[in-house]
Formats: sequence, C-alpha cells, structure tokens
Amino acid sequence: MRAITPLSWGRPEVLTEVELPRPDPLPTEVLVRVHAAGVNPIDWKSRATGGFVPWGDPPVLGYDVSGVVEEVGLGVRILAPGDEVFGFLCFPRQAGAYAEYVTAPARHFARKPANVSHVEAAAVPLAALTAWQALVDTAGVHPGQRVLVHAAAGGVGHFAVQLAKHLGAHVIGTARTAKHGFLRDLGADEVIDYTAVDFVTAVDQVDVVIDAVGGAYGARSLRVLSEGGVLVSLPHGGDDLVPQARELGIRAGFMLVEPDHDGMRRIAVLLESGELRVRVETVLPLSRAAEAHRLGESGRTTGKIVLSVADRTG
Repeated sequence: MRAITPLSWGRPEVLTEVELPRPDPLPTEVLVRVHAAGVNPIDWKSRATGGFVPWGDPPVLGYDVSGVVEEVGLGVRILAPGDEVFGFLCFPRQAGAYAEYVTAPARHFARKPANVSHVEAAAVPLAALTAWQALVDTAGVHPGQRVLVHAAAGGVGHFAVQLAKHLGAHVIGTARTAKHGFLRDLGADEVIDYTAVDFVTAVDQVDVVIDAVGGAYGARSLRVLSEGGVLVSLPHGGDDLVPQARELGIRAGFMLVEPDHDGMRRIAVLLESGELRVRVETVLPLSRAAEAHRLGESGRTTGKIVLSVADRTG
C-alpha cells in the first residue's frame, strides 16, 4: 500500500510517499480501505517534533479517516465488510491514516452518513470530537449560556459554533472580518474581528470559553468569564491557568481529545440531519501531503484540509 512517512522529524519537505505492507486487523480491530484522510494541527506538530509518544518504524501520520471496511478481526460484531465508516483513531499512538489501508479498534469508528461524502467525513472526527468533548463533557454547556469560541472559523472552531448552538447557547466567535458571514451562517450570534477589536473590551459575562489559540488568549479569556465559568484550553499549557482561575471562581484547564465511539455516533446523527455541517477548504491527493501541511501551518484555513487517498489523480 501507499503511505506517507516523515523520513525525519522536521519541515513539510520530510514527508515522503513509500510502499508498505498492508496491515492485518488484530482481535477487536477492523481493516479499512481509506478513501480520504483529514489533516489536523497534531499531524504537522508530530511531523516537526515526533509527537506525544514513540511512533512505529516507519512512522505514518494521520488520525482522521473515512473509508470502507475490508476485513474484521476476531470478535468484531458492530461492523462488517462493506460498511462505510469514519473515525478518529488510536490517539495519541500512531494511527497511520495517511495510507491506503489502516487498522484500528472497531469502536474508534462510526458508520458514515450516506448524505456525507468520504472527503467531508474525513474532515470531521478529530475536530468535531474535540468540540463535542469540550462543550458537552468538559464544560457541560446548557441552554441560555453564553459561549465564546476563539478561532471560530477554524477546524475545531466551526464545529464548536454549531454544536454550542445545538446545545442552546448564545454563541460569540472571534475571527477576521472576511469570515464573519461564514460564521453567522453557521449560527454565531456575535462575531468579533480580533485584528480590529480587543475581545476583552467587546464581550463580558461569558459562561464558557473554548480557546483554540493558546498563548496570551487563555489568561485574557479569564477576564471575560463570569464567576463559575469554564475555560477549556485546547493548546497544551492551559493547566498553567488553573491557580489564577481558581482564585476568580473559574474552572480552567487543558483538554486533550480522545477516541470516542458514542461521541462519533452522536456527531453522525447531527451530520445526517444537516444540523452539523463541515467546511472543507482544500482537497489534495495523498502524494501532496507536504503541501497540505504547509497550507495548514499558515493558520489561514477556513474549516479543514483533506487528503484524497482513493483517487490517485493530481
């Protein structure tokens, strides 16, 4: 099978297409023929530094996939060959989504809604699960609350806006002016251009902040939260704010997304109903993974970047 591996940890140019043996599913796993693979910040961060944990040899990047089950391992009963599936796999261990085939636990997948293409489905799992786990499992958002989403037009952000609205919240997003129409179409009630206005002066009495930016944004976000509010930091380092937040009567900390079968099934229902939409800005063939990483690292993507794996053209 074709796969993409970094020959060393470093810049996008280290990504190289190689031929590897097709994997076999272990008990409780499935083998999936990958049609498309989502590109996420953790992919280029892992490419640059080696990631959270030791990788296999050779390392194969990627955690988001959409494809078709080819084979099931011993004991698997929830999926069968021929099922169209999408999922977020094995994180933080190597998943190997940048390849023509991938194996992973069956419960890291959900059935792909028929009204969503493989390219669209591959853009969903990591980002949508991050937003779901931040809003539902961590912050416990409920109707009538005010939710501020930083980087609201990005991969996680554009799902967080929609899911917060689904949960009945008043949603405020930060993004450049050119993206305000996109966010209002997703349901944002207020949008702030962070390049022109300091969000600290533009909003207050917020119940929940989803911070996908990090750095100074976390500490500044504490100033707009009401007592009893929640700051969910997605970039590593959010735990540094815990003592300061505690003094203010605010709950804060770093959250790392996990594979989640139940969450994936709930997201699939929302995709099928049309209540949740995915924005795919760029689709590139697997062989152009380095270009996908360069685009992602620019920080200007609206929505997601996807690698088309089943299609060899381009």
